Amino acid sequence: MGRSLHAITHIVSCKEASRLLSQREDLALGILDRLKLRAHLAACTMCSRFARQLAFMRKAMQRYRDQD
Repeated sequence: MGRSLHAITHIVSCKEASRLLSQREDLALGILDRLKLRAHLAACTMCSRFARQLAFMRKAMQRYRDQD
């Protein structure tokens, strides 16, 4: 298996997924990281829940900032 194919198909750990989710809040992820994160979120309900919580907090903070 080629190195790049392995990087795409390797599902990351929950620790790595949470790091990528947090990093995604500040900057765009590369294509390989996006694919690995998407694969992990498809298989892990806990990390999917964490991703939804981050999105909720981001929207709430945006609404708070927009009130001014």
